[in-house]
Parts: sequence; C-alpha cells; structure tokens
Amino acid sequence: MSNALNHFEYMRDCVVGILSDLVAGGALPADTVFTRVSVEPTRDPKHGDVATNAAMVLAKSAGLKPHDLAAQIVTGLEDVDAVQSAEIAGPGFINIVLKDDFWHDRLGEVLAAGTNYGTSTLGQGKSVNIEYVSANPTGPMHVGHGRGAVIGDVLANLVAKAGYDVTKEYYINDAGAQVDVLARSLHLRYREALGENIGEIPEGLYPGEYLIGAGKALAERDGDKWQNIDETEWLEPLRDFAIDAMMELIKEDLAALGVEHSVFSSERKLVGGGGVDAVMKTLEDRDLIYTGVLEPPKGKKPDDWEARPQTLFRATQFGDDVDRPVKKSDGSWTYFATDMAYHLDKFNRGFADMIDVWGADHGGYVKRMQAGVRALTEEGGTLDVKLCQMVNLLDKGEPVKMSKRAGTFVTLREVIDEVSKDVVRFIMLTRKNDAQLDFDLTKVMEQSRDNPVFYVQYSHARCCSVLRHATEMFEASEITVEAMQKADFKRLTDSAELALIKIMAAWPETVESAAEAHEPHRIAYYLHDLSAAFHALWTKGSKEDTSLRFLSEEDRPLTVARLAMVKALATVIASGLEVMGVEPVEEMR
Repeated sequence: MSNALNHFEYMRDCVVGILSDLVAGGALPADTVFTRVSVEPTRDPKHGDVATNAAMVLAKSAGLKPHDLAAQIVTGLEDVDAVQSAEIAGPGFINIVLKDDFWHDRLGEVLAAGTNYGTSTLGQGKSVNIEYVSANPTGPMHVGHGRGAVIGDVLANLVAKAGYDVTKEYYINDAGAQVDVLARSLHLRYREALGENIGEIPEGLYPGEYLIGAGKALAERDGDKWQNIDETEWLEPLRDFAIDAMMELIKEDLAALGVEHSVFSSERKLVGGGGVDAVMKTLEDRDLIYTGVLEPPKGKKPDDWEARPQTLFRATQFGDDVDRPVKKSDGSWTYFATDMAYHLDKFNRGFADMIDVWGADHGGYVKRMQAGVRALTEEGGTLDVKLCQMVNLLDKGEPVKMSKRAGTFVTLREVIDEVSKDVVRFIMLTRKNDAQLDFDLTKVMEQSRDNPVFYVQYSHARCCSVLRHATEMFEASEITVEAMQKADFKRLTDSAELALIKIMAAWPETVESAAEAHEPHRIAYYLHDLSAAFHALWTKGSKEDTSLRFLSEEDRPLTVARLAMVKALATVIASGLEVMGVEPVEEMR
C-alpha cells in the first residue's frame, strides 16, 4: 500500500497467514473469513507494540475457546522473523513485541524515501472531489471560512498522499438574492467614488469598506454610465462586476492562506444553462417528485406555518427524515434543487466520491443532500460532509469581534497578517472539525510547550541544530544521507530512542487511516506526539543520562547512527507539515 512498510498491515498479513495454515490443517473451518481480524496498537506500550483480536473474532465459529485459538496463533507467531515475543492477554487478545532490528529497518526506509515517506498507493488513483470554502461572493472571508479552508485543503493533501487523484473545488453561490444586495451595495460605493455624499449605509446593504475599492474601479472603467439610470438597467452588469471583484478578493485571501482550488463552479451558470430543470425532469420521470403537503416541524408549529401543496422530492426513500421541497412558492427552484443538480454535475464529471466541507450551521442540510446524491446517482455516488464548528477569536482571552475593513467581523486576512499563514493552518487542525475552536491571537504566538505550533516547529529546528553542529565534527561526506543509511542502527538501544523510532514508523499507517476517515486533524495530533517523544529523549540525554546525547567525539559510529535518527525525525516532521501546508523551520526566531 505504501512506499514504506505499514507495520500494522504487515503484522495483519502475518496473522492471516498463520490462520490460513490453521484452516489448511483443519483447526479452523474451511469457510473462515478474516475480514474482522485486525492488528492495532496496544492500549499500553508496556504490553507490546501491536495487538490482534484474531482469536476473539474467530473462536466461536471454529467451536473453540478464544484462549485455545490464541495459543495456536502464538505458536505460529514464534516463526515470524520480526516477532520478539507474543503473549495472550485477557480472554484471548494477543500482544506482540517486535524485535529492535525490525524498528531499525524502518529508519533506513525513512532516509531512503525522504519526505515521500508515508506516500501510499491505497487510493489506487481513484478520483475524489473535495469542495470547500465556497463562501458567498459578497465580501472577504472571515475566520470561520478559514477553518473550512484549512480543513478542506489539508484533507485534499492527505487524500492525495494516500494515493487518490484529488480535485479541489470551489462552488460560487452567485445565483441567490444576496448577490443582488451586493450589486446594490456596489452601486452605492460607485456613486460615492463619483463624488456623491452617500451618508449612512442603508439597512440591508453590505457596510464593509472592502467595496470602496470596487466602486472606484467601476467608476474608473465606466465613468458615470450607471449613476442616474434605473436599477433594472444596472443591476445585472453591476452584479457581474461585483461577483468578479469579490471572487478576486476571496482568491487573494485564499492565496495568503496557501490555498488554491483547481476548479471554480458557478451556480448561476448551472441554473442559466438549464441544469436544474433537466435534473428535476429526470427525478419527475422516475416518480421521485410529487405534489404534497408537509407536516409542520416537530416540536412546535411556527406562527407563519401554512399547510400548502408543494413540489417535493421523495427524500425519505433515500434515508432522510422528511421529503423536501424543490420549488418555491414563486415557481423558482429551491437551493436544495440547485445543489442536487450541482452534485449530479460533479458525479457526471467522474467523481463518484465527493467530500464537502461546510459550516456547522448547515448541519440540518446533510441528510437531504446525501439522499439527493443517492437518488440522482442511483446509489453510484457517495457524499461525505465535514461540518466545521465555530472559531472563537480571542486576544489574551478576550473575544475579538469587530473589524473596520469588513464592518461586522474580523477578516481571515487580518488574522493571517497578524500571526502568519502557517500558524493559522496549524491551529485550525488542533481540534476535530466538529468541535469548537478557541483561537487566541496572543497564545498562538507564544514560545511555550502549550503552543502546539511552536512545540512541533521547535522539534524540527532542534533536529536541524543537531545536524548543523555535526558538520563541526565530521567531513561532509561522512554524514550524507547515503552515509547515514549505512550506520549501525543496532547501537540505538535505549527505550527513549526506540520509542521515537516506533512513532516515526507509524507515519505510513497514520496517513492511510486519517485519509480513509477523512480526518486531517490526526496529522497535527501525530506530529505533537512525535515531537513529545523527541523532546523527552532530548531531556533524558541532557539531564538524566549524558551518554544519550546525540553528538559524542568518543563514539563516532554511535553518533552517526543517532544523526541518522535525527535526520529521519526531521524528515517525518517535514513530511507531516507538508501535508498540513506548513513550512518547517530550521531555526526558531
């Protein structure tokens, strides 16, 4: 699956091989299926490196006690070269300790692969569409948009590293009433640019200063062409101008965050091209659209509730709680109808696997959208939705809410300019997407172990510092990557050294499991754990046992082996930060 050995997959293959031998010998039934057999980390590293549930999940069908089957598996594990020991735990779990040589071999893999270490063929080039950000083109992005942008972008990098062919997409919501409001807001700023005193921004229009530049640009291009004519004449051309101007603003903000989409899809183009009409006709032909009356929402009946016939999609046939309206009272299509057409368009472009990253306020929309995808693709497409909870922007623990530039919220660009792209990207991944996130502008810049960005970057910088100091002891040719690969890794025997190597060796499995689960935050967690193991080794060598220091004039072969370990560590950290879109630093400033 990977350019490096995933030791969990490797040991599972070993266990399945032993089970297959037991089937061949008649100890297990001929129809035994191994799909539920797993090999995972032990709950406590003191109990071993990996554990398998094989005896627990297969004993009943074999008519054996789990402990008795486990004993046969343990006997088979004694013949596996990588295994130091195997013991039965509890009712029949098996804890396995792997030999030090096995872990030393993983160091060689890291050095040989470089930052490609962990790159996998798991996805086998299968196409995946990840749509994220998709902010309404009505102004600059806020910090909440930034969280979705980072989660989507890092998820795309992660899934690509796991061997999938990923397309990063942005859906421009440019067909709704909000873009008419945008056009009217622009017209006001345009008149201001022509010298009019516009006074207070009227209620209902966008008050932010970001439209001042667009108004000036329009005035420079067209003069007073749109100043004193009826709205019906200027609304459409100003809407086009405003959307283009806002999308340029959004793209600049995204670029500042290190985010680039490969595809931009327009809702207006989809609607104007008859895409929604065609999709609704298809559903109607399949008897999935009907006229009906919905029950009022559960719990309470709103004052404005009106039981009226509506055009409904049979969403309940595809897993939703209720059927959903697809047409408004004025005859136009609902957002849901448009979104269904958009997702079918993605499917028709070759994306059976779709991932959308949305704000948490869209939580009630997930089931209906998944139902729509199942219906339109006739179960051929899948949609996974990642909901991003709120970001609470703080400074020294106090909420930050206002922005002169945007009028009502702090823009993403202001935060990037304050703390840097890399800090924003890293911090956005320090919580799972569905958990609220506190982003304190002061704390994220602190140089302390409580700041996860600093903690991980410091470990990389420390590695670089060790490697720089090594050039004072050795000729350059003695500590090239090629020379390090020939080092005597058997000299690395301390428990802290082996603990560090074991976490490095978990990187390929981390990539694959995080990609399969669509959980990019796991990368930040992994890098924190890896850094913690390194800092623990550093502290042990500097305070408890000086023989563990990385550089020793008295034992140059051991020093080269340790330099290889440090180089491998820097490589794995850089590989993880690359997935996160964060630049590893070589010196802390």
